[in-house]
Amino acid sequence: MTLEKKRILIAKPGLDGHDVGAKVIALALRDAGAEVIYTGLRRSPEQIVRIAVDEDVDMLGLSILSGSHNELAASVIERLRREDAGDIKVFVGGTIPDEDFAALRAAGVSGIFTSEMTIASVIAEIESQLS
Repeated sequence: MTLEKKRILIAKPGLDGHDVGAKVIALALRDAGAEVIYTGLRRSPEQIVRIAVDEDVDMLGLSILSGSHNELAASVIERLRREDAGDIKVFVGGTIPDEDFAALRAAGVSGIFTSEMTIASVIAEIESQLS
């Protein structure tokens, strides 16, 4: 399976200014066939949800290195639901301790990707979720 005809938004919420990982994943998704939209740095949950809805994406990836992944992911998912866009799958990547996985999944996060994972395994999981 490829990601052809899939639209994926990669977003950098909050004040975190490090976006190398987000760009690496965006390029890997593009190389796998997806149409990728990248928000750039320092977007609010409101901005991210507006872009996701306006761009009619299939999936939304949040790149978070600031430690505020629980709050930011929950805020984005709640706003997606309020916009009747709760069907958009949300994954989170970044510096995420194992002990936070359960809270993220309970908030509605469909995938959690850390720096220990290979790009190939991240792409394979995203493909699986979108098939």
